[in-house]
Amino acid sequence: MPIRNKIGEMVENVRLLERSCGQRKPSVGTLYLSATHTIFVENNPETRKETWVPHSMVSGVERLPPSPTGSQLILRCKDFRVILVLIPQERDCVDIHASLARLSRPEKYSELYCLSFNPNVNKEQREESWAFVDLAADYRRMGVPNNLWVTTAANSEYRVCDTYPSELFVPKSATPAVIVGSSRFRSRGRFPVLSYFHQDTLAAVCRCSQPLSGFSGRCQEDEMMLQAVMKSNPGSDYIYVVDTRPKLNAMANRAAGKGYENEDHYTNIKLQFIGIENIHVMRSSQQKIVDVGEMRSPSMTDFLFGLENSGWLKHIKAILDAGVFIARAVADEGISVLVHCSDGWDRTAQACSVASLLLDPYYRTIRGLMVLIERDWVSFGHKFSHRYAHLDGDPKEVSPVLDQFLECAWQLSEQFPCAFEFNERFLIAVHSHIYSCQYGTFLGNCEKERRDLRLREHSHSVWPQLWKERSQFTNPLYQTDLSPSQGVLRPNTSPYCFKLWKGLYNHTEKSMPPRQSPADFLSTVREESKQLEEELTNQQERLTALTGKPITWEKVAVPRRRRRTDCQKHGGPDPPATTHGRLISGPDGQTDRKAPRKDPALTLPLRDTDDFSACSDLESGVADLSSRSSSGGDDNKEAELE
Repeated sequence: MPIRNKIGEMVENVRLLERSCGQRKPSVGTLYLSATHTIFVENNPETRKETWVPHSMVSGVERLPPSPTGSQLILRCKDFRVILVLIPQERDCVDIHASLARLSRPEKYSELYCLSFNPNVNKEQREESWAFVDLAADYRRMGVPNNLWVTTAANSEYRVCDTYPSELFVPKSATPAVIVGSSRFRSRGRFPVLSYFHQDTLAAVCRCSQPLSGFSGRCQEDEMMLQAVMKSNPGSDYIYVVDTRPKLNAMANRAAGKGYENEDHYTNIKLQFIGIENIHVMRSSQQKIVDVGEMRSPSMTDFLFGLENSGWLKHIKAILDAGVFIARAVADEGISVLVHCSDGWDRTAQACSVASLLLDPYYRTIRGLMVLIERDWVSFGHKFSHRYAHLDGDPKEVSPVLDQFLECAWQLSEQFPCAFEFNERFLIAVHSHIYSCQYGTFLGNCEKERRDLRLREHSHSVWPQLWKERSQFTNPLYQTDLSPSQGVLRPNTSPYCFKLWKGLYNHTEKSMPPRQSPADFLSTVREESKQLEEELTNQQERLTALTGKPITWEKVAVPRRRRRTDCQKHGGPDPPATTHGRLISGPDGQTDRKAPRKDPALTLPLRDTDDFSACSDLESGVADLSSRSSSGGDDNKEAELE
């Protein structure tokens, strides 16, 4: 049977069932196949719901044997959606399957969606979108350049390392000869450079790739480079070298002429292995998590066994442990850290970005996370096109590296819900755009490749669009004045603290309509509170005008409510008396209610709603809202629960 190209055509009376979203009854409609999307439009005239799936989001298309009702296709997406399509005619099903299999595996960058995506913006707006994230401004915010760290022109036009950005910061004492010599002794030429500078301790987080040391090789320039990194921090006489690989893996690389630093040659270092597994282990682990999510009505035993067998949360813990070690070294010990894995663009990016997230509250804001991803991932040469299968290539190069960093950010936000300005939706939106190829931000494997593709001229940056939609991505619990929001985060990395990210892997949780999400509910409460405060101010002005007396606000301290464990239940026939106000014990042992103080000026009680310090758990960043509950029916409810 000859295969027909179905692009631009439509197939009617198609049934679609999005199983991953908990849909039980299939929708009937028309299926369209464009050059960039698979589009399904319901026949129901009242809803006319449309489902758009970019071809670049399709990870696999499976055609099942035909049945009397038609032929079925299963679309598995990179955002973990599973879509079932029932097509009446087998020939149409064969043609659509062949077309989707080809469209979901483009061979050239010119076939990707971002190069045909044309939002309603002019040339100047497109250029401004690419300037939205300014990495030079972020380094200036850190206080760089300074008398310790300076820019170098060594990598101008990508002469020394073609996977690094052209603008780099190195120790002031590092000469061009030392930089070039060090690059020749490092895998892919990725010599030690600055990633993050901590102004309080003058310690730095640097990154590079593994040395080409083999069993006994050494390089004088590379040793001088690490000495320069150490000298750029006046407060310490050594640095940590964090090798994020398992030690056995690093030792195996020595047989190939690579390996790790010999502490006998580098006298100013302390070597630390972390144990993050390679991209192949991570790819297999995530697939096992996806398989668990696709289980039909699993028992609790099956689910927990599948989750444990995947090892996914163990890998997330290892990445977070790496960030915690680096953050403690920089913030607590004041010691600089040099991070590397094999080539310095996967596990190195994970460890450096998690450490920055822990160290600096700026990166816990919406804009700050954009800057962090742009710096440690996009700029420093993470292989986006290979890792996320933007083009048809070697499947062994695919791995969820950036997915794991986003999950680390989510795990941290679960432990510190008041310390992050962004919510789960923002992380999921970034995850979707990594795979969708709608924008050029995450295209290509390095800065040089993006420049050669002229992506700034032919595509658009995703960050301004996400910034416009930031009202959807704002965490209502975010409090900038709480200590967890301002200082260094110190998460608990015990195994029991890690959760499965249901919002990403289980779309059923996100699609159940009637129940309002807690984040939306809190946002609504915050807006209503703001309106009430404005109304209160208006009423204050009216009262002042009517009475001619100034209105003073008396702040009432609200003590933190604590659960009593030693209280006895009332056993008498009458309920205990409820008192309102402060009681004073008289000389005869009787208690009298204190009379309120008289004041000629009109005085209104006001609770200090901005002061969370008295009722906040500073370790977790969660405000204890129990002390703010109303006294009427809530007390009765607590009594019933007890």
